[in-house]
Amino acid sequence: MSDQFIEPNELLQAQVQPHSRDDVQDSQLHVWDVPTRVFHWLLVASFIAAYVSNWLGVSYFTYHLWSGYFVVILVGFRILWGVFGTHHARFANFVRHPVESLRYAKALLTNKVKSYPGHNPLGALMVLLLLLVMLVQAVTGLFANDEIFNAGPLYGYVSHDFSLALTGLHKELFYWILAAVAVHVSAVLFYVFVKRENLVKAMVTGKKPRRGFENARSIKSSRVWLALFLIVLVSGALAGIIVAAPEAVLDMGY
Repeated sequence: MSDQFIEPNELLQAQVQPHSRDDVQDSQLHVWDVPTRVFHWLLVASFIAAYVSNWLGVSYFTYHLWSGYFVVILVGFRILWGVFGTHHARFANFVRHPVESLRYAKALLTNKVKSYPGHNPLGALMVLLLLLVMLVQAVTGLFANDEIFNAGPLYGYVSHDFSLALTGLHKELFYWILAAVAVHVSAVLFYVFVKRENLVKAMVTGKKPRRGFENARSIKSSRVWLALFLIVLVSGALAGIIVAAPEAVLDMGY
């Protein structure tokens, strides 16, 4: 009986055999679908566009208005996606009881907090807050006016005085949104540099390392066709409301 001789270079190749594609995929948890990621970055871009177009003055009112349309459509889509979307995008799978959110906040102070594959309890609250204030901000803008030349497309539905009240709220909410965004960005940077959890990369690639989330569900499909249908649905509803609205003619009271 003789032993089989193995060449040293063959042994070395066996030890450094690269991982198979399946092994690499199994090491990654697919959390964020394509529609959720696209929504996130488009909302950021729309908010910036709305601010810049407003800062540039009344000549850019049309651009400001279209930025508002995009925000309404995007937030309306995200609300529906929170019901019909993929696993980690659904509100039912990341919005938690306030008590759990409080416990998470306390644990965060002691650095003994557990990680979540999707939004953590505090992140979930921030998502809900941003969706709410940005929706109210965009919708009030549809009724607003600048008391000079321009009025929102739904101005004709309300009195001039009520439009002014909504205009004031529209302006005031901007600072609340700015504060919420600052908190959100600070929290993301904290997770990236302190907790070493790259949330920005995850919102770009849609994936997180599976280690620590062995029992978490990895989504199999982004349901892009469903997302497109919901976008068309929300866009059509908004367009119908705007087309049916009375003509927006400023009533200055004289």
